[in-house]
Amino acid sequence: MRCPFCDHESLKVVDKRAHLQDSFRRRRECLRCNRRFTTYERQETVDLRVVKKSGEREQFDKNKILKGILKACEKRPVTTEQVNDALREIETELRSNDTEEIHSTVIGELVMGKLMGLDKVAYVRFASVYKDFADVQSFEDIIKKLKSGE
Repeated sequence: MRCPFCDHESLKVVDKRAHLQDSFRRRRECLRCNRRFTTYERQETVDLRVVKKSGEREQFDKNKILKGILKACEKRPVTTEQVNDALREIETELRSNDTEEIHSTVIGELVMGKLMGLDKVAYVRFASVYKDFADVQSFEDIIKKLKSGE
């Protein structure tokens, strides 16, 4: 990095602060002209693509996951902070893989795992849509599974 005033390469960081969720604000000073300026740095992330059950591919959208979690947790004792934490953990786990493509089944299983820890009713609600329950027996099976602790 160079000083925007004198083009000198020697700089020092005077102050560093977190800025938004994924960026930093740094106050820098040029060692030649002593002028200060601010830079904003953001961690570069890989664009994830989701491979759907049909084989179609689409851009990863964490808002879709958020909508699903919120719908499952509707009228349940789950806080916004818990939902945001779960969403952040899911996204972190997805981005930590060394691949740019994630199967939708992996995402669904991650969401179900997080909901299982948050609220059992929300878990059953999400699972009923995600696994496309066709009858009452499917509900009974998943409830038996929950009761047995699997």
